[in-house]
Amino acid sequence: MSEKHWLVVQYPLKSANGNKRDQWLKEKVMEYLETALTQHELGEVDGFDIGSSVADPKKYVMNIFCVVTDEERGIALVKKVIRESRLDYTRILIATMPYGTEGGYTLKFASKKSVTEFSL
Repeated sequence: MSEKHWLVVQYPLKSANGNKRDQWLKEKVMEYLETALTQHELGEVDGFDIGSSVADPKKYVMNIFCVVTDEERGIALVKKVIRESRLDYTRILIATMPYGTEGGYTLKFASKKSVTEFSL
């Protein structure tokens, strides 16, 4: 039986609030992921945040949060949707954490192989 997980898609930003394109990207990613996750009965988009990274306040990120019912299938679907929709797949990080826990996120996918750690 699968357990629910938080799944976060993270994009790097150049400023604390992002620009118009970042806002457009946020809206499209959230829309496309909500549609795909619902159609495949794998979960839903739960929200987003934009601002300074927790690990490095000088870096800015956009996080899009989802709740998925199957971690592996959810990751695969999110990657497919972002790649096929051309929503800056080459910039993303994907991390998960068991739903209902207070632990940290674990990096599950990095578009750049040199990235090995994840922080909100």
